[in-house]
Amino acid sequence: MIYLDHAATTPLDADVRAQMLRWMGDDAGFGNPASDHAAGRQARAAVEQARAQVAALIGAQAQEIIYTSGATESNNLALIGALEFRGLQGAHLITSRVEHKAVVDTCRYLQTQGVRVTWLEPQASGAVAAQDVLAALRADTVLVSLMWVNNETGAINPIAQLAPELRARGVLFHVDAVQAAGKLAIDLAQVPVDLLSLSAHKIYGPKGIGALFVRKRPRARLAAQIHGGGHEQGMRSGTLATHQIVGLGTACEIARTRLDADAAHLRARCAELEQRLRALPGVLRNGAAEIAAPHVLNLSFSGVDGESLRARLPDLAVSSGSACSSATREPSYVLRALGRDDVLAGASLRFSPGRSTTAAQIQQAADQVIDAVQFLRALAPNHPGAR
Repeated sequence: MIYLDHAATTPLDADVRAQMLRWMGDDAGFGNPASDHAAGRQARAAVEQARAQVAALIGAQAQEIIYTSGATESNNLALIGALEFRGLQGAHLITSRVEHKAVVDTCRYLQTQGVRVTWLEPQASGAVAAQDVLAALRADTVLVSLMWVNNETGAINPIAQLAPELRARGVLFHVDAVQAAGKLAIDLAQVPVDLLSLSAHKIYGPKGIGALFVRKRPRARLAAQIHGGGHEQGMRSGTLATHQIVGLGTACEIARTRLDADAAHLRARCAELEQRLRALPGVLRNGAAEIAAPHVLNLSFSGVDGESLRARLPDLAVSSGSACSSATREPSYVLRALGRDDVLAGASLRFSPGRSTTAAQIQQAADQVIDAVQFLRALAPNHPGAR
């Protein structure tokens, strides 16, 4: 199998695994980080070292990192927590129609609780325009939530441009940075975002652990969503999983040291694949290449049925959209928001190479897709969009 679905999840890095195993044995690592004895202090030291490693990846301070079970929880804590602390009634929130489901569904829930939500449309490039965000601001706007990099198209939103504008207006800014961390340079000392979500398993760390950056100055205040014990500065109670946290910290440290090399490698692999596949007629890129993150390439193939195309690629691990919404079997809501009809949205593939992806694998993957598309077009020349 050629694995080109790293935007969905990445394999566990060998060094990350080794560090985690140190905290999973019987003779060490089992102490509760909240306990005030030698075993507890040992675990707490590992937890705090990891906190500093996470912070270093995004230009934050260690005390601004709150551990969660992953980005979905981080997004929920940021959105619901910020609005509950302020008071839900009469609050206004701005987001976009192409956010991850963890933000979209949380915003829909908040609507049922009396929060007014403005849903912005993306540009043809896949990004949300900064001027559209600023134009949507109102006197009662409490929070803006946008992803740094779109998980389906790779489009980069103008986060650095928007952050100081929102800070000047006293509006909280939450950013889902799951697809940006480890791919783009992030420096929150320079970009005044208030809340930022991260996930370990997108950067070669373990599943089940993530973090939420919560700015200290000016302080972003949240209402806790999990109660009991007052862990994580009272924002997220629950015994900390030392081995998972060590895995997150190690993955962040590796991502930080490899950032430039990884970005160059991923950009080269995506460019090779796009050049090969777009030699076919009727292949459209979803999202503009000039504002795309280095690791995501999304293409629509006219003249074929999407399910049939995926069925013809049994040895190729790619995605038809976000892994978190693939169970619906519906065409991507992100691509439909970009103007693709249901047929083209359904006949789209997201390719996301990783650190170990070779040029030879890219060539093999391209050959498999080209063979499948040509076979299906010959089989159904009258299929909508066939050329």
